[in-house]
Amino acid sequence: MASEAVGDAEARKRADLVDELLERIGEAVGHRANAAAVFGEAVNDGNLTVIPVARTRFGFGAGGGQGNREGEEGSGGGGGGGATVTPIGFIEMRDGGAEFRRISTPMDWLAYVAAASLVRSTVKRLLD
Repeated sequence: MASEAVGDAEARKRADLVDELLERIGEAVGHRANAAAVFGEAVNDGNLTVIPVARTRFGFGAGGGQGNREGEEGSGGGGGGGATVTPIGFIEMRDGGAEFRRISTPMDWLAYVAAASLVRSTVKRLLD
């Protein structure tokens, strides 16, 4: 019974260490995964300021193990993560106003063409 309690306490301690590690990694990546880190800070030129805008995504995962087979010691663990930052546009600020300008990519045009084709075929079916 006492060895079971010690095992549970050790498992909780390992789980707490993994949680703390993932939290620290998440904070570090979250601070670095931003538009300024990849594309630079806002740019000022006279009465014009340009601010880069990006989509940031990141994720993490971890796992662990415990237990043993007869005659073998059990344990295990692992983790990983990643981040991506993609430019989507910029904000132009001038004369007291601001305007978002989107950066178009070939994938955007592909989506527009697919949507237009879907609308065309739907309208055609409705009219026939």
